[in-house]
Amino acid sequence: MKGWPGEPDMEYDTMMAQGEAAANAGKPITDVIFDFGNVLLYWDPAAVLIPRYSAATIEQFLDNDISGFYDANDRMDAGATPQEGIAWMRRTHGDKWADILAYYLENFEDSLTGVVPGARVLLNDLKAAGIGVWGLSNWEKELFPIAERTTPILRQLDGKVVSGYVRLRKPDSAIYRKALEEFGIGAQGAVFVDDKAMNIVGANAVGIRGIRFRDPVKLRELLISNGVGIPDVQ
Repeated sequence: MKGWPGEPDMEYDTMMAQGEAAANAGKPITDVIFDFGNVLLYWDPAAVLIPRYSAATIEQFLDNDISGFYDANDRMDAGATPQEGIAWMRRTHGDKWADILAYYLENFEDSLTGVVPGARVLLNDLKAAGIGVWGLSNWEKELFPIAERTTPILRQLDGKVVSGYVRLRKPDSAIYRKALEEFGIGAQGAVFVDDKAMNIVGANAVGIRGIRFRDPVKLRELLISNGVGIPDVQ
């Protein structure tokens, strides 16, 4: 199975306000909280592996049922070190995949393939409109400084909560509550933008509306249609 296990079906580029978030549907948006990978910057693990591994091996490595790659990521995002992640994969899935994981982690920078088009300007426009812009991401503690160094857009945020530092991980409710507390904001005015459906479900569970992201233009248009005063697409 490719990708993270447990992903529910959910539309992209639609405002989701279910469960506890239903009470906040239609309220003014005062803050936008962004995931990082494939929302503000592109993350492509295959880009790391291309120089050393065949397409068939890469496809297998990115199949969680075969290698456990996404399960290992979840462990590291929740606070395990890279060394612990590699050791876990070696125990559970064998030397081949553990060795590839080690190579991937050693060359992690190559997985960060660029800023999502429009993301930098969107952050600037939101800030100019008086909207708080924040970050909430699952990211391994030792790898996150690489992302922050190589991707200046992350330094535009008003604040951020990263899972590996707080040893909490989306979609657990505790990390969303931690983020609201750290940012000093309320759920009623917040919208969370993430590419994974499970993380939107997690945000809704604590009252935060969510948008499953895929299209930068649609995100801008959706925020505008929900009352955010930023320049429209002409």
